[in-house]
Amino acid sequence: MSYNVAALSKLVEQFERMPGIGHKSAQRMAFYVINMDKEDAKSFASAIEEAHDKILQCKICCNLTQEEVCSLCSNDSRDKSVICVVEDPRDVMAIERTHDYDGTYHVLHGVISPLNGIGPDQLSLKELLSRIGSSEVKEVILATNPTVEGEATAMYISKLIKPMGVTASRLAYGVPVGASLEYADEVTLSRALEGRRII
Repeated sequence: MSYNVAALSKLVEQFERMPGIGHKSAQRMAFYVINMDKEDAKSFASAIEEAHDKILQCKICCNLTQEEVCSLCSNDSRDKSVICVVEDPRDVMAIERTHDYDGTYHVLHGVISPLNGIGPDQLSLKELLSRIGSSEVKEVILATNPTVEGEATAMYISKLIKPMGVTASRLAYGVPVGASLEYADEVTLSRALEGRRII
């Protein structure tokens, strides 16, 4: 006869759905949550609900925000002639940590990956092309991750924007191949931004 507590099993299953969380990590997290006092547990659950209800995508750059336009797009000191295209909102946070970039961003929310059923239509490419076509954008930095999918997405975007008379550049080497921007240190990202190349 196996030991099973239905509510605990359900909680473990929910944590297992998170990317990078295996069964043992999910169990540790579940036990941590059930050992919280009731007020902390309610606060934790409330924070999840509030984030889910209040966080939306910026209507300009598609980054996460609680307002219609995010704080980066509404900041007049940012250089609006440069757009740094990233895969994920976490990549914006990683580049912002360098304090070396003062342009704007565009978040794709993924990469082209035919094996996973993700094509250009599933990304925020229409919004990017609309921005380029209706503003004074001079350069688009393609800062997708240096993976096969990231490279393919960068090449696809560069072919779309070249006829629009906009320079397309790619982050320089310095970000390890196969790595994600969110895990790169500030010095590596700074060098990658400084050494970006035209593609």
